[in-house]
Amino acid sequence: MHLFNVNDAEFARYGRVLELDTREIEAAALTLEMPEKGSVYEASVEVLEKTALYDTLQNEVFGEMKIQIGCCWGHSDSLNALEWHKSSEVNIAAEDMILFLGNVSELEGEKYNSENVRAFLVPKGTAIEVFATTMHFCPCETSGRGFCCIVVLPEGTNLPLDGKPADKFLFRKNKWLMSHNDNTGLIERGAAPGLYGKNFRVGEDV
Repeated sequence: MHLFNVNDAEFARYGRVLELDTREIEAAALTLEMPEKGSVYEASVEVLEKTALYDTLQNEVFGEMKIQIGCCWGHSDSLNALEWHKSSEVNIAAEDMILFLGNVSELEGEKYNSENVRAFLVPKGTAIEVFATTMHFCPCETSGRGFCCIVVLPEGTNLPLDGKPADKFLFRKNKWLMSHNDNTGLIERGAAPGLYGKNFRVGEDV
């Protein structure tokens, strides 16, 4: 699989690069303790929401909608799953990271072929808007240091659901999730399978 950069023209189908001063929020994110293995996601992180960039993101990028600023950080090297929202998501790379991206228009009913996925490098210090039509999941690391991705979403996204949804892929509030068929751990946690084909891995396939 070819590794694109988010600054390449190919990224326009999935999102756009934002011109933001991310230095303060990056420094705050890098104070979070890196796990020895696996990854961590927190939907709302106080130290990030207290930075000056909060108002800019809420008022200018999300059109005065209430937002939450969280973080996903740790170690990952595989596609594993794809998720999507009914809203854009802003990602800020506090470390270099790779995103596997797809598009909801490529869904085959309740299935998705991983051959449609593209890989993009998000260099450290880069802020991107990931469109609502873009399927994505946990970032992948480019080195043993791990990845650190600041995640900005409308307030309430990724909280537990209030009831049992009719749509089997609705996993959390404003979060639809499709697990790779081989990802038994995620399926055991309640994620519906449907992503088929190669479970791409950084360093082996990318």
